[in-house]
Parts: sequence; C-alpha cells; structure tokens
Amino acid sequence: MNLAIFDLDNTLLDGDSDYNWGLFLIQEGLVDKKNHEDSNKKFYADYNAGKLDIYEFTEFQFRFFKNNPRKLLDKLLARYIDEVATSMITKKARNLVAEHRNNGDELLIITASNSYITKPIGDLFGIDDLIGTDLEEVGGEFTGKVKGIPSFKEGKVDRLNLLLKQKKLTFEDFEQIFFYSDSQNDLPLLRAVSNPVAANPDEVLEKEAVKNKWPIISLR
Repeated sequence: MNLAIFDLDNTLLDGDSDYNWGLFLIQEGLVDKKNHEDSNKKFYADYNAGKLDIYEFTEFQFRFFKNNPRKLLDKLLARYIDEVATSMITKKARNLVAEHRNNGDELLIITASNSYITKPIGDLFGIDDLIGTDLEEVGGEFTGKVKGIPSFKEGKVDRLNLLLKQKKLTFEDFEQIFFYSDSQNDLPLLRAVSNPVAANPDEVLEKEAVKNKWPIISLR
C-alpha cells in the first residue's frame, strides 16, 4: 500500500486559496480594501520567503470568520468555491491525482491553509482526507482561534502522525509515501517521506531538490 500526499496551494492549485479568499472578500466589499490588501500581500510575501508567523497570520485571517455568522460564511464559501477555486485546478493536477487513485494509493491533501476553505476544494478532487489549519468552533460558530497544531512546516509532520495514529497506521505501514509540494515551507515533510517530489518549486525548494536528486515536475 502506498500513500500519496499533496500540498494544495500552488501545487494542485494554480494559485493560493488563502490569498485568493482575501481577494474575494475585498471584491465583495466585505473588508476594508486597503488594510486587508496590504496585510494579505505582506503575509503572502512572508510565506513565500519562508518566514511567516502562522499565528500572526491566522489572527488576521480568522478575524473575519469570528465576526460573521456561520450561515453567511457558508454562503460566501460556496460562491468562492464555484467562482474562484474551481478555476484554479489544473488538468495536470487532476491527472496526477487520478494516476495515484488508479494505482490504488491512499490519497491525502495536507495544507497550511485553513481546513474550512480547503475541505470543499479537496472534495473537488474526490479526496476525503484533508489536513489543514483548523478553526476553533463553539456552538457551530468560529471563535477566531486556531484549534490544535497549525498544519505548517514541522506542524505538517506532527499532524500527519496524528492522523495516521487515529487510523492505527504508521509510516512503516506504507511501501512508499509520496509528497508533492511547491514550497520551502514543506521541507520538513518532504525530508520525512520516501518519495519527495518538487512540484512547481520555489527557488529554495528547487535547489534542495537538485541537491538531493528529487524529481521536479510542473503541474501548470
């Protein structure tokens, strides 16, 4: 049995779901344009530079979820998936997922983006298991806080181990574990699996992939 793990943003998607969610809110006039746009750009640049403070970012992003009722959020999310996220999926990404599915591999998406936004995107790929940064809920409404360990950098390894433990599995139960990612932020998990693949890699990851002779592919 093999396990195929996929990063989401800029790997299976041609773009970043968190960043584009912010743009969507701006376009809908639901947040202050200048403040939100400036913060959105700053955090995205920090992420790409490998220096994002995940808790500072989630405090910024989760504020909108905290300040709005779940019914409204669910309606906005449905529109976002239909109007924005669906068009970010590339044919090559769908084909890669289909290839692993046809091989009988277990499929998993693991993303630093929040699971509320990304779970429906995982559904578009037909992938049931998704690990993302979870939002705390009380009475069905979001509190604005992170629940558990953010799925970011070393946190992706921790969250994967927790999921496998829940399924009564370990790394050793798989013949091969593939992980496809574009980002230097995912180096901890890429180094932990048997088959790391750099997909649409940033400059830092590309250098690491060349040094370690990891496959480099494009899903664009």
